[in-house]
Amino acid sequence: MSAPAGTATRPRRTSPRRRSSSGTGTPAALRPRLLGRAAVNTIVALSVLYTLLPALWLVLAASKDRSALFSSDLLNLGDLSFTRNLGDLFAMDGGLYGRWYVNSLLYAVVGAALGALLSVACGYAFDKYRFRHKEKLFGLVLAAVMVPQTVLALPLYLLASETGVVNTFWSVFVPVLFNPFGVYLGRIFSQGYVPDEVLEAARVDGAGELTTYVRVALRMLGPGLVTVFLFQLTTIWNNFFLPMVMLSDQDLYPVSLGLYTWNSSATVSPEYYPVVIMGSLLAVLPLVLAFMLLQRFWRSGLTAGAVK
Repeated sequence: MSAPAGTATRPRRTSPRRRSSSGTGTPAALRPRLLGRAAVNTIVALSVLYTLLPALWLVLAASKDRSALFSSDLLNLGDLSFTRNLGDLFAMDGGLYGRWYVNSLLYAVVGAALGALLSVACGYAFDKYRFRHKEKLFGLVLAAVMVPQTVLALPLYLLASETGVVNTFWSVFVPVLFNPFGVYLGRIFSQGYVPDEVLEAARVDGAGELTTYVRVALRMLGPGLVTVFLFQLTTIWNNFFLPMVMLSDQDLYPVSLGLYTWNSSATVSPEYYPVVIMGSLLAVLPLVLAFMLLQRFWRSGLTAGAVK
């Protein structure tokens, strides 16, 4: 039958098909996304490889004797001297490495814990209290963040010399307790984790300022406290220049300075090379263990204030 007069015949619409690129079946719109993801994965893989290769070399070298270190047998897993090198490490120079390790734990763990408490408390005070020249003082804290620690080594030595604490435990322990960057982080964490309404409610209930901070605010600042502790722990554990300036007694050396002295002696006495490598491997373990155990709090602390 013919269509009625005055009625135009509409052409049937057909849905256009998306053309595949190069006949591979992949839409052209997805190609940049896939290429971008592949590029990111490649960069991440290269970064991980770049980071893990020195650690892998350290593990392999720690299991070799002195002759294998300077030969092409480093990758040979047939001859492992891990246990012997470990025994030589703690027997070298009358077990001096064990003393250095304990010193580093005291400097780093105790110093980082006390330093984190002080930094978070100062940051909390800068955030929650009003006092004269508050922002100017905080500006000085930010300026101190930009000062390298090596620049402060000589003034600290002169102060320690005036007070008579040079070549003592306190000459290294006391300066690491104060960290301007930790104060800055403490204020950021206080702004992100401690609402003013909660503190006001605690004051209405009759709690004093110290009680409010210890029982209310400090519990909320837990992730921030762990984050500052990890930063402090890494900085103090790797501290080298300050102990080198302050200390002359080898019994007070941390691991970093002690391994440096052994490595300097290895050019004359090659038997130090295996113990230096084994000692370097053991020196990495506390930092790795700390980050593995506290990474959950650390990751949540880094996102403080990111979401309102």
